[in-house]
Amino acid sequence: MVPAGRRRPAPRGRPRVGRRRRVRPVPRHRRGHDQRPLRGRLRPARPGGRPVTDGPDPRPRPVVGVGTLLLRADGAVLIGHRIKRGEAPSWCLPGGSVEAGETFEEAALRETAEECGIDGATDARVFTVALHTGAGRTHVTAGVVARAIAPEPVPATPEPEVFDRWVWASPEELPAPLFPASAALLAAWRGEQGPPGWTYYPADGASAGTGAVR
Repeated sequence: MVPAGRRRPAPRGRPRVGRRRRVRPVPRHRRGHDQRPLRGRLRPARPGGRPVTDGPDPRPRPVVGVGTLLLRADGAVLIGHRIKRGEAPSWCLPGGSVEAGETFEEAALRETAEECGIDGATDARVFTVALHTGAGRTHVTAGVVARAIAPEPVPATPEPEVFDRWVWASPEELPAPLFPASAALLAAWRGEQGPPGWTYYPADGASAGTGAVR
């Protein structure tokens, strides 16, 4: 029996009737952003504030690559027949992605050795940087010109699933169709109008074109 004037204690595990529960404040960022889990959705803390999210960034990352204009002693350019699965066949310069810690020149020489088996090149230098923004992903491709050391180097096909042959061609008589990035770099090297969607940035203040890089 409970003495007069005193309340009967509530059973354990059940809140007392009429007692207000204490609500802990939600921690906020020093700029006022709500720090609760957002599960991939944007939630601004207040009008005008910057939204925050813990979900993945839906925007694709830019692709940074190189294309190599490897010149023979007589001025011929090395170009390969690209037959990569899922793509239409085309003619392409040696090149590929820039790996971590590499310069454009280092990446160009490495890709040339890997794709066509020629590792004897010198005087490698960037003559332009081409930016393509016409697709869903931004492509940054540096054009690197280099000279083969051997007077008549013979290319190989270490990656036959990508290139089935390499040929030396005159810059004025290149085979077609050209791979888009290769077409853009060759246009810049010859000082011609590039394909739509490409923007050029000369390297070291030098103008792109045949006279600037030969």
